[in-house]
Amino acid sequence: MFIFVGIIVLLVYGLLVYYIGRSVWSWMRPGPSIALKIVYIVVLTVVSTSFITGRFLGNWTVMNVIGSYWMAIFYVLIVLLPFMHVMLWLLRLTTLNRDRTEKTAGAAVLILMVVLIGVGSFNAYSPTVRAYDVNIPKNAGALEHLNIVMASDMHFGVLSGKAHAERMVQEINALEPDLVLFPGDIIDDDLDAYLNQGIDQILTGIQAPYGVIASLGNHDRFKGEISELIEALEHSGMTVLYDETLEVEDLVLVGRRDKQDRERADLSEIMQEVDRNKPILALDHQPNALDEAQQAGVDLIVSGHTHRGQVFPAHLITSAIFENDWGYLQKGQMHSIVSSGYGFWGPPIRLGSRSEIVQIQVTFQP
Repeated sequence: MFIFVGIIVLLVYGLLVYYIGRSVWSWMRPGPSIALKIVYIVVLTVVSTSFITGRFLGNWTVMNVIGSYWMAIFYVLIVLLPFMHVMLWLLRLTTLNRDRTEKTAGAAVLILMVVLIGVGSFNAYSPTVRAYDVNIPKNAGALEHLNIVMASDMHFGVLSGKAHAERMVQEINALEPDLVLFPGDIIDDDLDAYLNQGIDQILTGIQAPYGVIASLGNHDRFKGEISELIEALEHSGMTVLYDETLEVEDLVLVGRRDKQDRERADLSEIMQEVDRNKPILALDHQPNALDEAQQAGVDLIVSGHTHRGQVFPAHLITSAIFENDWGYLQKGQMHSIVSSGYGFWGPPIRLGSRSEIVQIQVTFQP
């Protein structure tokens, strides 16, 4: 079944690439040169398969970069081209010159593509700070207030690289957090890209009295053992909770394995020895176990994963899948906060969403 679905997806993708390629070729009108047409087909084939090639044949940096930007171009053209072709069909019913109309339409698509990719890049690389106020009616000892800063889905690697990591550290420190939470997808399936750029050393610059606590996401993986990844992240100044709990002052922190991890434990099992009279803060990468967290007595759960769709109109899909796909939701005594993410996956653009750092001001009033 998986192979069948994969073949269907590849066929659909191939047809869409053909649609883009044919449209661009018709606007270019380079003449009857067979040699140029062959070169065009070869280049389009290499570029359109570069993301898969770069990801699955050894994480080739150049191919990853080409593939990521191709995905941005692919997405924008798939959105724009149908509208342009409908407009061209309607304009052919008029007396306007056909050749001039098609050239104008081609230029308009090119300009809009550049503008949308520019806006999308700004949204991806210029994070905003999103703030929430939460009240937990429990006694936290000497703590009456806690300033939490949370970032998810950094996807640190080739394109979400050193400069993006430095920006994140600066913005987190500017918020003067008491506690920093990273609920998963810290790296982008490639630990070498993370380490080779020195991102591990950059993240040690985060300043928070109660530390930096992390859980793992579905992209926090590489070819080695998971223990090597956790060790590398902990050398970055984090404490990774892998289906584990940790007490910090009078707080209980719970970090879950990602939902895709087959060995993920039930939350009730992880929290078996937890004092539920204390405030309980949980990190769970995918926000699809909110009922379980509420029943277990969690007071605040932070997640990511959804990217808020990352590109319009994918947010309609994430909002249909997840009870809380972005922002704030209260379920009984529990508060759920889901971030759209600090980084991105695939195309280095965000349209209809924006990268963000989340600040959560928690008050404890028993």
